[in-house]
Amino acid sequence: MFTRRTLLGAVAALATAGSVTGAFAQDEMYIPLISKGFQHQFWQAVNAGAQQAADELGVRVTFEGPDNESQVDKQMDMLAAALANKPKAIGFAALDSQAAIPLLRQAQEAGIPIIAFDSGVDSDIPVTTASTDNVAAAALAADKMAELVGGKGKVAVVAHDQTSRTGVDRRDGFVNRMKEAHPDIEIVAIEYGGGDQLKSTEITKALLTANPDLVGIFGTNEGSAIGVVNGVREMGTKGLTIIGYDSGKAQTDAIREGLMAGAITQNPVGIGYETVKAAVAAAKGESVPPSIDTGFYWYDATNIDDPEIAAVLYD
Repeated sequence: MFTRRTLLGAVAALATAGSVTGAFAQDEMYIPLISKGFQHQFWQAVNAGAQQAADELGVRVTFEGPDNESQVDKQMDMLAAALANKPKAIGFAALDSQAAIPLLRQAQEAGIPIIAFDSGVDSDIPVTTASTDNVAAAALAADKMAELVGGKGKVAVVAHDQTSRTGVDRRDGFVNRMKEAHPDIEIVAIEYGGGDQLKSTEITKALLTANPDLVGIFGTNEGSAIGVVNGVREMGTKGLTIIGYDSGKAQTDAIREGLMAGAITQNPVGIGYETVKAAVAAAKGESVPPSIDTGFYWYDATNIDDPEIAAVLYD
């Protein structure tokens, strides 16, 4: 498993990943990765895993993404620019799984394999997807929420978006599991903050004002979860169960402080590593599995320092 402990060997490559094009031989395999952004520690860890795989496999990888996860048009421009460079393969984490399809078709017609990572695309164009099983992970979050609130009450969801595969799967995984297994818990609102912690903070404050009897809130990514914590803190609300997704420092701090009950952590270093590994294989015409499950874990105050969990936290 490729985890936080593998970061050290990759850190030196990060600063120069996109600026050394001229230094490489003409025949070196080039693989651009287009992510959803850079604003969360999650993406920095994905980048580190990608660079480690590039070093081990002797290929050149660049990693870029828009400033925030609402900039679909900017991400499409980055994907178009990557295609114009005629790489051997492309790694792509879609902000909008439908908007990208025309460009992905162009890649397919040009014989450039697409490796989806973190967030799948509603298409059979990607040869594989390296990601967390977000439906299963969000279902686990629902089970944990139900356990912690005593199996009844009103809860809300602050999601990062409704256009990416991760946004849809985490929302639906949580909502559907709650309906199926915990019928005495009512989901009174699902709001979308674009993964932006400031916007998610304001959404949370509005939710708490409109629903003073809320017993829990689920934040579906790093920015969403941090926004929920900040909103609850600013409102001075007590006794609310907060469950998050991802494991940036603000979340791990909130768990240690008792503000957040727990969260789902992914393995972002592994996502980056497996994406590049699959891209190299596909570029060489080798077979790759249709999906690569990079795993997920529940963590809270009771296990946050366990070696298995500490290895996949990206704080």
